[in-house]
Amino acid sequence: MIYIKTDEEIELMREANQLVGKTLGELAKHIAPGVTTLQLDRIAETFIRDHGAEPSFLGYGGFPNSICASVNENVVHGIPSDKVILKDGDIISVDCGTKLNGFVGDSAYTFCVGNVSEPVKDLLRTTKESLYKGIEQAQVGRRVGDISHAVQEWCEKKNYSVVRELVGHGCGREMHEDPEVPNYGRRGCGPLLKSGMCICIEPMINQGSKNVVFEADGWTVRTKDRKCSAHFEHCIAIRPEGPLILSSFEYLEAVVGKEIWLSKQQ
Repeated sequence: MIYIKTDEEIELMREANQLVGKTLGELAKHIAPGVTTLQLDRIAETFIRDHGAEPSFLGYGGFPNSICASVNENVVHGIPSDKVILKDGDIISVDCGTKLNGFVGDSAYTFCVGNVSEPVKDLLRTTKESLYKGIEQAQVGRRVGDISHAVQEWCEKKNYSVVRELVGHGCGREMHEDPEVPNYGRRGCGPLLKSGMCICIEPMINQGSKNVVFEADGWTVRTKDRKCSAHFEHCIAIRPEGPLILSSFEYLEAVVGKEIWLSKQQ
């Protein structure tokens, strides 16, 4: 069932999602070679609790930590560990959630660790661009498939592949609500977009094959060919005037800058 949110509920969701953005901004200060993903998890949990919220990932379906920290070929749901030490040239996708005033915030960003190769930077650029291509389609009267097709078309024309097994989702009082929001699909298909719907759009895009492997830990999903994968996510509200982005990359990009998002000079 798809839940339509009131203006007041959307504002509460915006507050929860802004806290996710601020948490990612705090993590951005610490992402560097030599740091473990478990250190990042502890920083995130402390920051979220200090701001009066709960980490919505912690304990969700038995997940043991407050963030998902997925390095290089890991697509999503990487479990933070003191054995995973970031190295120069790595990328790390951090997916983070909060629960504040009864509503969930959910957003993800793939960070560069030190000096990352240009081909991998291009994967990140393309994935982030596809997120906004999808958001552009999130208009009243359109359908979920319009979002899905926009993401898929943008990435596949750059010869990247779209993960099929993992999708975006509705969000509200629960982290995962209807509808599912795939990153592939046909225009004009899927649920109708209505004002007050809140959804998370989250392209998960692979450098190589679209095929993935679900690891034995029950959570981590990695690329089958072990090539890199990128993941970016915003939570948005469907509004009559157009999509309203409830989450934010502003806080983290104040730390890491925007230089890598500028296309390489021709």
